[in-house]
Amino acid sequence: MTNLEKNPSLSVLDPGEPCTSVEVLTPREVPLGGIRAMTVYRTLPQKRRSLVGAWCFLDHYGPDDVAETGGMEVPRHPHTGLATVSWLFTGRIDHLDSNGVAAAVLPGELNLMVAGQGITHQEISTPDTTVLHGVQLWYALPDATRFTEHGFAHYAPEPVDLPGASVRVFIGSLLGSTSPVDTRTPDMLGAELTLQPGARVQLPVRRDFEHATLAETGSIVLNGASVQHRELGYVPTGADTMTIEAGAEGARVILLGGVPLGEQIVMWWNFIGRSHDEIEEFRRRYQAELGFEQADPRDEGKPVLFGPYPEGRLAPLPAPPLPGVRLRPRV
Repeated sequence: MTNLEKNPSLSVLDPGEPCTSVEVLTPREVPLGGIRAMTVYRTLPQKRRSLVGAWCFLDHYGPDDVAETGGMEVPRHPHTGLATVSWLFTGRIDHLDSNGVAAAVLPGELNLMVAGQGITHQEISTPDTTVLHGVQLWYALPDATRFTEHGFAHYAPEPVDLPGASVRVFIGSLLGSTSPVDTRTPDMLGAELTLQPGARVQLPVRRDFEHATLAETGSIVLNGASVQHRELGYVPTGADTMTIEAGAEGARVILLGGVPLGEQIVMWWNFIGRSHDEIEEFRRRYQAELGFEQADPRDEGKPVLFGPYPEGRLAPLPAPPLPGVRLRPRV
């Protein structure tokens, strides 16, 4: 049975007709570490929408003058049940994780870290970086793979040229370009589009995907709806075409997509689980493994989640206290 047969609502539009039901999500400003707390603009998650496919987190930052902001300095911290996607436009960030991976995050090159059952890592912009500009993305791992081992992948996609535009596909497939990266989360899309001034592109997309476009520079028109700089335009399942138009100054766009995850997740701090109790255990074990708190007898005999780490690094971040109420699932 096809996805359309399983869900007839996916076929409500004629072939080639873009969905005009566009939801526009505005960002909120969040301070992110650094000497003077570098500001990022977060459009996922929020109360109105937690997920786009499996994508559950989107931070946009820059272009920032590192001499003023202090750059990115995020010490060792944990993750569970998710994967991180680092994508830069300008600058360089050094990545180090408890899986023994040390890698440079460079413009136009994907660095993907799969946390699986648990990992810790740090991200620090390099001393020679003068302008820092990029996005940090997370996606939730489905129940089938969220307890697998951690992993890391790097990929530098070749551009696909269109009239008035260029596309780099770093996850999934679009316009005949397919990323070889194993996401452990099926049916996803991640791409960067660069549009010349006034350009209009019509993209063939999967009807069973929901999509979102970040207006990374300037503003765009998405399926007839205006999406301003740093806003995220969300398009539900049901259409096989997406139309993006740039303004007079051109535009760069981050395009995300995927089949709806179809699972409830509990997301708190840097952890993704399926219940309040799971999150509580992840926090408890992280605090004990890194020496912030005493080990709990309930965790005796359990394997180490967050791994060894090279000495001489920045002090790790302690987990904040859990809220006084039980964490509720997101869908």
